[in-house]
Amino acid sequence: MSAPAGFPWEEVMAFGLGRLGWPPDQFWAATPREIAAALQAHRRREGRPTDRAGLDALMAAYPDV
Repeated sequence: MSAPAGFPWEEVMAFGLGRLGWPPDQFWAATPREIAAALQAHRRREGRPTDRAGLDALMAAYPDV
């Protein structure tokens, strides 16, 4: 029987600190359940095109002026 895999710290840190852009204090204060919820929400959004309302909101928030 093989030993269970260790916790994937490198991947979780890359997601929380890199992809989500959480500052270190926010990342380390998050519970595993909160990190898992953020990952699940991120996976649901990934790969979906932005709809017109989303595009309009982005254009309003970041105008090319």
